Amino acid sequence: MATILEQYIAQHPGSAQRYTEAVQTFPSGVTHDNRYAQPFPLYMTHGAGPRKWDVDGNEYIDYICGHGALLLGHSHPEIADAVAQQMYRGTHLGASTDEELRWARAIKALVPSIEKIRFHSSGTEATLMAMRLARAYTGKNKIIKLQDHFHGWHDYAMAGSDRPAPGVPAESWASMLVVPSGDLSAVEDALSRDQDVAGLILEPTGAHYGQLPFDTPNYLEGLRQLTSQHGAVLIFDEVVTGFRASAGGAQTRYGVTPDLTCFGKVIGGGMPVGAFGGREDIMSMWDPSDGGATVQHAGTFNGNPMTAAAGIATLETLTPDKYVYLEKLGNLLRSELRALFAELEVPMGVTGIASLFALQFTSEEVVDYRTYATNDMNMMKTMFIGLLNEGFLLSNRCAGNVSTVHTEDDVSAFVSAVKSVLRRAGYG
Repeated sequence: MATILEQYIAQHPGSAQRYTEAVQTFPSGVTHDNRYAQPFPLYMTHGAGPRKWDVDGNEYIDYICGHGALLLGHSHPEIADAVAQQMYRGTHLGASTDEELRWARAIKALVPSIEKIRFHSSGTEATLMAMRLARAYTGKNKIIKLQDHFHGWHDYAMAGSDRPAPGVPAESWASMLVVPSGDLSAVEDALSRDQDVAGLILEPTGAHYGQLPFDTPNYLEGLRQLTSQHGAVLIFDEVVTGFRASAGGAQTRYGVTPDLTCFGKVIGGGMPVGAFGGREDIMSMWDPSDGGATVQHAGTFNGNPMTAAAGIATLETLTPDKYVYLEKLGNLLRSELRALFAELEVPMGVTGIASLFALQFTSEEVVDYRTYATNDMNMMKTMFIGLLNEGFLLSNRCAGNVSTVHTEDDVSAFVSAVKSVLRRAGYG
């Protein structure tokens, strides 16, 4: 690790200098928790296709892809053109537009469960409003959340840690029921025991957006049946998996229809975005035409035409052949990594579905937060920094995703880089 850090520091003097300045301006020196890194994070200048470049001129094959948002890669020409054209028509018209209608129709055409939809500026807003809507619709107060599933950073989404997060009221914590991921009996017990449950929210591909897939084939269908029996709203958080797990998201991939779905990431084509929608009778809680009480929902940038333009260009570019390619590339990457780990006899694995993957630094089969906790975190950090030195970007948890502009050669190069880091660590 010492050698890897020395190489990292030597290759990135410009980033080191900027971080020294940043800690004087930002708490911890960054504006996103996951960008915090020791000895310092990297500062990027631009991206094109599957690649990014930093302030020191280093080139990287990017497997973060805008935190999962850039399914078509960086600076896609059709998205860039659409945004540029809209900029001259108006960046923020503060009114209803043709763009938001066209955008919504594109989403509805791909996701059959979406009868009505509302736009936001982030996935966190989407999950917050979905929970609020479930409570308003049912007249109940509690939401079931699965352990280690991520739904943003609002108070309710933070539930599930060993103790309440700093700044989160105990009352918010108390309104959430956290149950083990993948355990249908735990959900059934919670619904039977507490008659005040308004809904259940989960990542339908398993925790960390498909990086820890469910190992029970009938789990989602079981959740659908249980929530229907108990009058609870089933919420799929497809902020990442929407338009990544398949053209219609995880719900189409697995054939299970939720009542509400949260979106983000891909639907904005790289612009700030969030959305959620679902059954018309539930979404009608925002219709004031009958004079009844409605759920409050405002937002300066809801349906912003710049984001709409990028979203339309993205969704209309994602033709069926693109999904065949993404599935093929994701499968290739995971299978080649597994073959490498077997060849080197290294206690590692890889998880994920479709275009999503995560390296696991343990001999255990990682399926939930308990087995994830067996990861060797020192080796994870070694791999993260080592791959940066080799010119590859993953998240600091060594998770990533492929895009339509990655190639089989990019995958082979990545696997070779992983092999190089492992050999430096003493394997093979």
